[in-house]
Amino acid sequence: MTDARLRHGRASLAFSFFSQGVAFALLVTRIPAVQERYGISDALLPLFLAAVPILAAVGSVLTERLVRRTPVSTVLRWVQPVVFLSLLGVAAGEGIWQVAGALGVFGLSVGALDASMNMLGVSLQRAYGRSIMLGFHAAYSLGGIIGASLAWAGAHWDLALVVSYLPVVLVLVPAALMGSRWYVDARRAEVVEESVQGAAAGGVPFKVLLPLCLVMTFAYIGDSTVSNWSAKYLQDVLKSSEELATVPYNAYMVTTLIGRAVGDLGVRRFGAVVVVRAGAVLAAAGFGVVAVAPGAWIGILGFTLLGLGLCVLVPQTFAAAGRHAEQSQAGHYHADDREAGESDGTGRSDAAVARLNVFNYVGFLIGSPLVGALGDAWSYRWAMLVPMLLVLVTLVYARSFGDGAARYGGGYERPRVVDVGRGGNEV
Repeated sequence: MTDARLRHGRASLAFSFFSQGVAFALLVTRIPAVQERYGISDALLPLFLAAVPILAAVGSVLTERLVRRTPVSTVLRWVQPVVFLSLLGVAAGEGIWQVAGALGVFGLSVGALDASMNMLGVSLQRAYGRSIMLGFHAAYSLGGIIGASLAWAGAHWDLALVVSYLPVVLVLVPAALMGSRWYVDARRAEVVEESVQGAAAGGVPFKVLLPLCLVMTFAYIGDSTVSNWSAKYLQDVLKSSEELATVPYNAYMVTTLIGRAVGDLGVRRFGAVVVVRAGAVLAAAGFGVVAVAPGAWIGILGFTLLGLGLCVLVPQTFAAAGRHAEQSQAGHYHADDREAGESDGTGRSDAAVARLNVFNYVGFLIGSPLVGALGDAWSYRWAMLVPMLLVLVTLVYARSFGDGAARYGGGYERPRVVDVGRGGNEV
C-alpha cells in the first residue's frame, strides 16, 4: 500500500474523531435544554446522565466481541451515523420515554464508536511506525470546541434543539460516510481468525493492563472534574462573574487541543514515558494552582495547565495497550512465524483497547460525584487535591508506557500488514 493511502486513512480517521467531538459536545452542553424540553426533574436527571456512560461501557465491550468477526473499519463506518441520528432523536422526541430511548442508543453507539476509532487508530499507528495517536485526539478536541460553540450559538439565539442539531447532522453524516471509504484497517487477512484465537488464549494478561486501566480512570476523573465543576468553582469559590466562569472550560479545551497537536512530536523525540510523566506533573500542578488560587484569573491559569497535562494521558494509554497486545500476541508464535509475518497482534490489540475504553466511563462516572461529595462535606478547594493526588499516581505506572515505545520514535521498521477493507493491498 502506498504512503498516500495511509495518509488518506489517517485523515479520514481524524475526521471521525472530529465528528465524535462535535456530537458529544452538542449533547453535554445542551443538557439544560434537554431537561427543559422533556420536563425531566432534577431528581431524575442524574439517572439519565449516568445511564449514558454505563451504556457506553456496554457498547465498548460488545464492540470487542463484534470485531472478532467483522473488520473494525466496517463497525466504525456504520456506528458513526447512528450516533448522530440518536442525537437528533434526543432533540426531536415528544415524550420522556422517547428521549430515554434516544439517549440509550446514543450511549451504546458512542461506546462502540470510541472503541472502534481507537482500535483503528492503534492499528494505523503501527502501520505508520511512529506516534500519531495524539493527533487523532487533537481532532476530537477541535470537534469539541466547534460543537460547544455551535451549542452556544443555539442557546444564544434561543433555537429549538432540533433546529440546532439538524444542520450538523445533515452535514456530518454524509461527510463521515464518504470519508469512511478511505479507512485503513491495517491488519492481515487472517486477523479475524487470529482475533478468535487471541480471545481463546486470554488476550493480554489483566495484570499488564491494570496500570493502564488505572491511569485511564484517573485521567477521566480529572477531565470530568474540569467539565462539571470548573464554572461552579470559579463562581462560588473564587467569586468570579457568571460570564467569566465560562472561561476555564474553554481554556482547558484549547490547551488540550494544543497539547495533543504537538504531543506526537514529543513522543517521537523523548519517548512515551517522558511525555506521560511530564503530563502527569503538569496536570497535578494545575490542580494545585486551582486549589490555592486567590482569584479567578489564577484559577483559570490552573485549569489551563490541566489541559496541557491531562491531554496526553488518554491517547498514550490506548497506544500503550496496543503495544502490550502486540508483544503478548508475539509470545504465542514461534520466531520463524513472526519473521514470516504470521501475527501482527491485531486481535489482541482490539480486545485490549475495548476493555481499556471501559475505564474511560468508569472515571467519568466517579469523578463528578466524588468531587461534589467532597466539596459539600469538606471544601471545594480541598476536593481539588483528590484528583491531583490520583493523577500523580500515574508517575508510579509510567514505565507501563515504555515497552516498545522506542519503536514508535525513530528507527521503527514499518510492519508489512494487509488492508482487508480495500482488497488486501500491502502496507
